[in-house]
Amino acid sequence: MGNLVKYVGIGLLVLGLAACDNSDSKTTTAAAESSASAQPVSLLDGKVSFALPADMTDQSGKLGTQANNMHVYSDATGQKAVIVIMGDDTPDDLAALAKRLEDQQRARDPQLQVVTNKSIEIKGHALQQLDSIISAKGQTAYSSVILGKIDNQLLTMQITLPADNQQQAQTAAENIINTLTIK
Repeated sequence: MGNLVKYVGIGLLVLGLAACDNSDSKTTTAAAESSASAQPVSLLDGKVSFALPADMTDQSGKLGTQANNMHVYSDATGQKAVIVIMGDDTPDDLAALAKRLEDQQRARDPQLQVVTNKSIEIKGHALQQLDSIISAKGQTAYSSVILGKIDNQLLTMQITLPADNQQQAQTAAENIINTLTIK
C-alpha cells in the first residue's frame, strides 16, 4: 500500500507541475483533437494494452526513476498525462482502495469533486474507477483512476486532463479507458 501512495503522489506531482504550466493549452488541445489517430500501448508482455491520443508520448525515463513498473505518457505541455503503475498486490478490495485514494485526494484538495466511484468490468476483470475534478493553484484537472488486480499485482492507471471543459475531458478519459484490454 505504501508503494501505491508513493506512485499516486508522483502522479499528483505530475498533475501539479502541469497545473503550474502557464502555456496556452487551447491551441495544443485543438491540434490534438484534429488528429484523431491513436497509438497503441502494450505493457506486461501484452497483458495490459490501451490506445493513447497521437499527441501523447512515452515520458517514462524522464522522471528520474529507474522503476520499470511505472509508465508515464504525456503531451508536450504535460497537461495531459496517463500514468500506469504495476505495484505489489494488497489484501484490500478495490472499493476500499478507491475510497482511500479519494480521502487522500480530498486531504490535498478540500474542494475535490468526485464525479464517479464505481466498479467496472473489462474482459472479465473487476476494476474500480474513480473520476474526480482536482484543483491546484487556480487550475482544475479531470482525473480518472482505474484500479485493478492482475496476476498478483495492483494495476493503477491515472488519466489526467485539463478540466476547462469537464464534459470534453470526461469523454477523452472514457475514450482511453474504452480501449483498455486485459488478458
